[in-house]
Parts: sequence; C-alpha cells; structure tokens
Amino acid sequence: MQKFNTIEQAQYWLSRKWPVSDIAHERALRHVDAAMHCMGSVGTARRAFIAATRTAGFVPEDLIALSSRQAA
Repeated sequence: MQKFNTIEQAQYWLSRKWPVSDIAHERALRHVDAAMHCMGSVGTARRAFIAATRTAGFVPEDLIALSSRQAA
C-alpha cells in the first residue's frame, strides 16, 4: 500500500511513477506544482490529486478500512 503524506511525495509520484496518463493526472500535476510554488491552494491540489488517484485505480484508505470492517 502506498501512502501519500506530503505534497512532495504526491508531486514525485505524479511526475515519475503514475500508472495512468489521463486528464485527471495532468490536472493534478498542474495543481500540485502550483501549490508547491505558492501559486495555487493546497486544498485544490489535494482535490485534484484525489481525483487522479481514483482514475488511476488507487483505493482511498478510508474505503479500505470500511471494506475490512464489513468483511468481519
């Protein structure tokens, strides 16, 4: 499981390791870069990053916890 705890981690993955190249990925990369250069908000970057994780097939941690509880 990969966790993204910092904006630098998000930027690294988006630019070097992202499994899908689509519009959500490109948007997230732009917003994260803007936030890192104080040209955009961190909240906007976070929302764009979360949207890109969904299109790339990543599962948010809260959904993993929910499915574990339902299986028990």
